[in-house]
Amino acid sequence: MAEVPGGAGSHVDADEPAPPAVEAGSGAQGLRVGILGGGQLGRMLALAGAPLGMRFRFLEPSPDPPVAGLGELVEGPYDDPGALERLAREVDLVTYEFENVPAAATRWLAEHGVPVFPPPAALAVAQDRLAEKTTFRSLGIPTPDFRTVDTLDQLREGVEELGLPAVLKTRRMGYDGKGQAVIRERGEIEEAWGVLGSGEVGGASGDLLLEAFVRFQRELSIVAARGREGSLAFWPLVENRHRDGILVRTTAPAPEVTPHLQSLAEGYIRSLLQHLDYVGVLALELFQVDGGLLANEIAPRVHNTGHWTQDGAVTSQFENHLRAVAGWPLGSTAVVQPTVMLNLLGSLPPLQEVLGVPGAHLHLYDKAPRAGRKIGHVNVCAPEAEAAGARADRLQERLPG
Repeated sequence: MAEVPGGAGSHVDADEPAPPAVEAGSGAQGLRVGILGGGQLGRMLALAGAPLGMRFRFLEPSPDPPVAGLGELVEGPYDDPGALERLAREVDLVTYEFENVPAAATRWLAEHGVPVFPPPAALAVAQDRLAEKTTFRSLGIPTPDFRTVDTLDQLREGVEELGLPAVLKTRRMGYDGKGQAVIRERGEIEEAWGVLGSGEVGGASGDLLLEAFVRFQRELSIVAARGREGSLAFWPLVENRHRDGILVRTTAPAPEVTPHLQSLAEGYIRSLLQHLDYVGVLALELFQVDGGLLANEIAPRVHNTGHWTQDGAVTSQFENHLRAVAGWPLGSTAVVQPTVMLNLLGSLPPLQEVLGVPGAHLHLYDKAPRAGRKIGHVNVCAPEAEAAGARADRLQERLPG
């Protein structure tokens, strides 16, 4: 097999001795993990943890989530103390599968003696785009220029200062293109304010961020893990393509990544992991601009752009997240083979169309089809990057939407 580009940047740093593993109810093979959320990420965490002997309990408002059958389900709101108490009963630790779970719920668990990873303080930063951008800049991580916006007049002033086009975003609750609007002409200012300034999306009237529009060469991301004792593991930079704000394709490793670029990305995410005293998997989304990198946002959880690791890396992001929160040694992040991840959006293609592609690995989420909804993904692997890309191209042509 040819050497994989970017593989040299994928490694585990373990300079300190590991602490004892979490004490489980029936030994290490019976570790009991609580998860806030029962979506596809919780599902894939449970599937990765089962071979490690882990058992799972999920808190989820929906009565029939993707995690059904993979552990005990506690049905209830995330901020209900009774539901949180049932989740925490007889578990060794709690983690979460998406960043819009209330930070107050994680703090409640921690205050009641339940280990929570990643830490609630990290979740709070990731939930507020202003806190996120401020943290980036305090650590010397460059970002697009931005202004806070709480009134229509502040929005007008921000447009004058940043110029057009510009991107108006809610500070909270935005994902997959939701909670943001591109303003290309001054005549669109009032319309954007009417859509986002009401508080219907972000939860408070105003409370917005205006960002300068970035004319980037491409979108990249890096996924990393940090253990309880501070050990670090980095997967290589990947290249991402979005449509209507939703990820449709990830190429791993990203082509034409220099050692400098990989090192730059690792330095940025290392600073964040250490500053936040982070435990678990963290994703950092980036724009490549003129040979440098601008930070867009972080996700304090396993991430869509890391799904390729299930079939393309020695250790998946899901397994390493569980190893990290348990206090166990992190696994190798070395690339096994180049991989292209394709999201399945809205509806499923005929399975034979997917399974007939050499090197294709299908992952379904047990979710009902709905326009724009992520209901699965395919990892297309090959010994060479060019072959993986060509196989993915042929398959993508057959996918709905």
